[in-house]
Amino acid sequence: MPTVLTADSQQGVVVLDPGVVPALEAVAAALLPVADGRVDDVRWLREAGRRWHELPLALRRSLSAFRRDSGPTGALLVRGLPVDQELLSDTPMVSGSVQREATIPAGVLMLITSALGDPIAFRPEKSGAMVQDVVPVPGNEKFQGNEGSVLLEFHTENAFHPYRPDYVLLLCLRADHELTAGLRTVCIRQVHRLLGDDHREALFRPEFVTSPPPSFGAGTAQPQPHAVLSGAPDDPDMVVDFAATEPLTERAATALRALQSLFGRHALTHHLVPGDLAIVDNSVTAHGRTDFTPRYDGRDRWLQRSFAARDLRRSLSHRPGDGHVLLG
Repeated sequence: MPTVLTADSQQGVVVLDPGVVPALEAVAAALLPVADGRVDDVRWLREAGRRWHELPLALRRSLSAFRRDSGPTGALLVRGLPVDQELLSDTPMVSGSVQREATIPAGVLMLITSALGDPIAFRPEKSGAMVQDVVPVPGNEKFQGNEGSVLLEFHTENAFHPYRPDYVLLLCLRADHELTAGLRTVCIRQVHRLLGDDHREALFRPEFVTSPPPSFGAGTAQPQPHAVLSGAPDDPDMVVDFAATEPLTERAATALRALQSLFGRHALTHHLVPGDLAIVDNSVTAHGRTDFTPRYDGRDRWLQRSFAARDLRRSLSHRPGDGHVLLG
């Protein structure tokens, strides 16, 4: 019987046996006509929420295990998902690009998102679309966000937000030309014991502020002081964005520099190829990207992104009509 093969348990990599791919693709194909193929329609999202139980058993088991314990790296790489290169259009090159119409890759992405929690999005970012394109955009090369191509600093996704996603999912549709763009991940579990006691204590103090990313635009509430680390002293949660988090004291600044240095030395780099899905536990793991050079020829790097929340009700006051889109 086909199974999911564990390729590298230390780094959280699983590879789909080719034998399970047709069954997975069939589940995604069943979503194509739902709600006239409108991914953002609540009927489409609810059907995806029901259908994820039909995913191959071994894949469901891997996702369930990761949801319970994301492991020492706080990231999971699933390889071998169905992405047909011949069916892809040109890589989008416009700001705010999203996937509104159901496709097999979008269906697969949202099925797996639903296995981890409830899909969410944020109205100020990518107009609240559930499936968002991560592509280089001409003129935005230095953008510290999903449209840039310079080094993207390590960050907790939407670190400034009280209802940030619990999981970030990135599905590769097309790799960059030179295969140099690397998704980088680093978990606080990898470096926590390496921090000095003074630095660790400082990171637990509310002596940092984090501004919203440029993709959210203006109008977001004034950031409030927060700690970088919180929760269990031996296995803390983390909130940080090295492009947007500012220390309020010298003690905090020193600790933040120490954490950034450790991140740089212990990060993992994943060179995604079509059919690779990276899942990041946003509670404990920061992610970033190496720089790369786009050609803007329709064949540039193209990822599709989604977010999952383990407890949707927690953000009810921010979601009109109990929908999946947070106002801000």
